[in-house]
Amino acid sequence: MAVRRRERGQAVTDARTRKVSKRVRMTGKERRRQLLDIGRALFAERGFDAASIEEIAHRAGVSKPVVYEHFGGKEGIYAVVVDREMEVLLDRIISALSAGHPRELLEQAARALLDYIEDSTDGFRILVRDSPVASATGTFSSLLNDIASQVENIFGQQFAARGYDPALAALYSQALVGMVALTGQWWLEVQRPPKEEVAAHLVNLAWNGLSHLELHPSMRTADDRAPAER
Repeated sequence: MAVRRRERGQAVTDARTRKVSKRVRMTGKERRRQLLDIGRALFAERGFDAASIEEIAHRAGVSKPVVYEHFGGKEGIYAVVVDREMEVLLDRIISALSAGHPRELLEQAARALLDYIEDSTDGFRILVRDSPVASATGTFSSLLNDIASQVENIFGQQFAARGYDPALAALYSQALVGMVALTGQWWLEVQRPPKEEVAAHLVNLAWNGLSHLELHPSMRTADDRAPAER
């Protein structure tokens, strides 16, 4: 009996040794990237509040102290995930707005956002949620403001060339970026019509509207009301 116990004990020890030997030892950089990828997927799936350090550690196959060592806590890993996604999206949009005819710029910007939503669905889900944690890059609203400022520069030049007030470029850029961003959120959920068709409709509304701007727009419904109704 004693011999059998020793044999069983040795078998368990050998199995554990083999299991440990099969683990891939990661560098600090590799482990950090792994934790970020796992945290990104978990935050997109459950949101910040429902996600936990325990789950991140479990999925990574490490102990909680390893996660704390790299990021200091859930807030730390979340902030890095958000910053990384915002930088990726901003770079895509700015690159799309770098050159070309104004209509081409609209097409490129709409396609760039929809491409990001399609390629980085988890990242976009995280961005559009209200962030409970301060981020070095800011919030999704501040990201849209950064994009709008790029569009504003283009609009300002085009408005001046066509006799419109360049000071209104900021208003129109906010309206355009907001329209594309909200449509992107809607499309993320319904996934129809196809991406190229969505981009085409966005550009159709934006470009044809911008092509026929009135120099001095007014609210016609308000102007047509009788004095007693005002």
